[in-house]
Amino acid sequence: MRKTAISSALAALVLGTTTLSSANAEGLSACLITKTDTNPFFVKMKEGAEAKAKEMGMTLKSYAGKIDGDSESQVAAIETCIADGAKGILLTPSDTKGIVPAVKQARDAGLLVIALDTPLEPIDAADATFATDNFRAGELIGQWAAATLGDKAKDAKIAMLDLAVSQPSVGVLRDQGFLKGFGIDLGDPNKWGDESDKRIVGNEVTAGNEEGGRKAMENLLAKDPMINVVYTINEPAAAGAYEALKALDRQDDVLIVSVDGGCPGIANVKDGVIGATSQQYPLLMASKGIEAIAAWAKDKTKPKNTEGKDFFDTGVSLVTDKPVAGVESINVKEGTERCWG
Repeated sequence: MRKTAISSALAALVLGTTTLSSANAEGLSACLITKTDTNPFFVKMKEGAEAKAKEMGMTLKSYAGKIDGDSESQVAAIETCIADGAKGILLTPSDTKGIVPAVKQARDAGLLVIALDTPLEPIDAADATFATDNFRAGELIGQWAAATLGDKAKDAKIAMLDLAVSQPSVGVLRDQGFLKGFGIDLGDPNKWGDESDKRIVGNEVTAGNEEGGRKAMENLLAKDPMINVVYTINEPAAAGAYEALKALDRQDDVLIVSVDGGCPGIANVKDGVIGATSQQYPLLMASKGIEAIAAWAKDKTKPKNTEGKDFFDTGVSLVTDKPVAGVESINVKEGTERCWG
């Protein structure tokens, strides 16, 4: 049962053609454009794309923003890929709306554009999206946190450490999933920060890195020093939040949850820094994306989704060594075997 999500995700990624041989893709070029080139998630995504491209005889060119949120660099990269004659682009957009005109330019030029991890707004602005169900990832850690607290959940004081002000985004999906899982009524599900539940101390942005997580946690602790639950957009932000709590000797009485499943994050679950995290699988996103570009270059075949979703779900697993009834999870040992970065 614990492996069902991964198996189902793999079965759903049907490209509509038989697997292409290396000879079919020989000489083709593709582009990978990530938010940054430092986050372990995107490093692993790049490794997955490079490995699959090499296997198929394709040339892969990789680009990234300077920081999370740097959409200008991503737009410039798209323009370069068009000029270079690439057959397709794999993109993790920093600005899900703002980059749509550049994506349209690429598609009009005949390139297949696949969003990885983060859907565009609207989602059909890309030819396909290969991603974690980020709402579900958030929901799992929200359910786990509420069940772990038990009756104390009704009096929780929650810090929400988000990604950026750009909405909607993957950050919104995780945030809203967490709140639903915890049992908090949502406002507009396409936004964060508009909820009226008094248990939420506040929202701060982190840029998805450790320093941002530390500063965001410090800001919210100044607002309410008795915070006892911390939702974080990703594991680097969680590590920063932990350092801020440790400085106040609060690290042992605050529950931190996160999303990503990188090896450093899983190690932090093992060490008790993070209580639970939702693990996603970037290597699978990237490798399937490369296969899709090769299929498109061969005969204009686009990916076909057999799950009935508007994106290709590449799976998610809750990782914790403190399982709770009613919330499916894997332990740290298994999470370590599947981790990346």
